Parts: sequence; C-alpha cells; structure tokens
Amino acid sequence: MKKLKSHFELDNRQRSGILLLVLLVMGCWALYFFINPAYNDSYSKALTNDQLKIFEARIDSIQKRRDSLNKPKIFPFNPNFLTDYKGYTLGMEVEEIDRLLRFRESGKWINSAADFQQVTGVSDSLLEVISPYFKFPDWVNKPKVASVYKTYTKATRNPQFDLNTATYESLIELESIDENTARSVLDYRRRLGGFLDDKQLYDIYGISKNQVRSILEDYTVMTKPAVTLLDVNQANASDLSTVPFITFDIAREIIDYRVLHDGISDLDELLKIEGITTYKLDRIKLYLSSNQN
Repeated sequence: MKKLKSHFELDNRQRSGILLLVLLVMGCWALYFFINPAYNDSYSKALTNDQLKIFEARIDSIQKRRDSLNKPKIFPFNPNFLTDYKGYTLGMEVEEIDRLLRFRESGKWINSAADFQQVTGVSDSLLEVISPYFKFPDWVNKPKVASVYKTYTKATRNPQFDLNTATYESLIELESIDENTARSVLDYRRRLGGFLDDKQLYDIYGISKNQVRSILEDYTVMTKPAVTLLDVNQANASDLSTVPFITFDIAREIIDYRVLHDGISDLDELLKIEGITTYKLDRIKLYLSSNQN
C-alpha cells in the first residue's frame, strides 16, 4: 500500500507545475475568444431576412438547374413517326397517342401542327411547347412549284442561219457565248457529222440552257447531214456503240434483249434496258430504226 500510494503523492514543485499548466491552458482559451470576437459572433447571431432571401434564391436556382438537367431534351422529329415512349416523354396522354397511331394506320399523314392537334386532341399549351420541334419533309414545307419552260419555236424566235454552217467567229458574237462554248459546239458537231435536231445542243458538255437559247435565237438545223439509220435488229454491238448515248455495254444489252424477245418491234422497248432514259432515247431514235415497224 505504501508503494501504491507513493505514486499519487506530489511535492510542492510538482503541484506548482500542474497549476501553471492549467493556468496556461485557460489563458489560451481566453485569448481565442476575446481576441477574435467576430468569429464567435458569427455563430451566435441569427441570419437577417435579406440574407435568408439570398440563400433561398440560390437554392431555387440550383433546384431549377437540376430539374432542367433531369428533363429529357427534345430533338426535332417528324410527328408522323411518333412512338408510344416518345409521346409519353412529351407529356401526351395515352388516348392522344392512340388517336395518332390509328390515324397513321389508316395511311394518312400529318402535315402541320394544326393537323397534329386536330388528330390527337392535345391541349393548346402542350402544342405550344412541342410544335417548334416538329420537322416535316421539305416537300411539305416548300411545295414544289411546277417549272414553266418557255417554248422556243420558229414562229417566236425566227432563226435565220443554219446551225450546221455556223462558224467560230459567228458564234462568239452571240450573247453569252464565250470562246470555250463556241469550240465545244463545233467539236460536237464534227463528232456527230452534223446536227440532226436543235435539241442536240443540250447534249454538249458544259453548255447552259441560256447559252443554247441564245444560239437558237439565230440558228437552227436547216440542212441535215445524210445519215443511214441503223437497223436495231441487225446491227452488231460495235455499230450500235457508235450511236450517241449508246455505250458498248448498252449495245450488248440491246442485242441480248432482241435475242430473248425475237426482235425489237418498237424502239420504245429500249426503255426497258438499264441505262437508257427517255431523254437518251429521244436522241437515239435519230440514228436507229426497226425493220419490224
């Protein structure tokens, strides 16, 4: 017991040291609170109404920002292909979506926001939100206007010169005809052996419609070159490939077709051959014939 008791006995120096340590700790705490009273007051004072409004405004702003991020983003879409899920995300009722789907199943189309509301029955407020995202095909938004082409006939343009005798010097004097265009016209005429029809001017590479019309104001085919028409049922592939717009591959197709069908009775049958269009056939007929006509 004496040993155990000796550990808790303090002399005067030790007691003085402990007392000094306690005083130092208390002094430090006193300095902390009294030297920095603003820090202490910030916790003791309540927030003013203005400060509360500022914090509330910040919280509302954060909430709205979070809601906008969570809200599904709407991309432009064609309402004719609206799905159940897409309609649900847009805020449409099930009945409204069903009306649209039944309308589309009948083979009909929606071409405007007014059509969409009439078919689905959505409210004006919802239509106002989603209609800016409607995307219709160009042919709906901008209906194609039928092109009107001016017909140039001899009565209206009254040409006075033969296209097959036109010279380089006379061509470049025409409005909108430059040197390159004049050379192209003469080169193409030489390849053909002479123009058979005024429309063959349109076949020249790089020439514009305005340039063709400018030429036809003064020139037309007056003297046609002597051309021996090829019999489409007798000519071989090499001879057929000399005709404008008939390549060697197309010539082979023509021969295969006439073999399978026991001849070609009408040149319009050539439209069934891949690569021959109505435009091309119009030119091809200038050089071909059929002995079965």
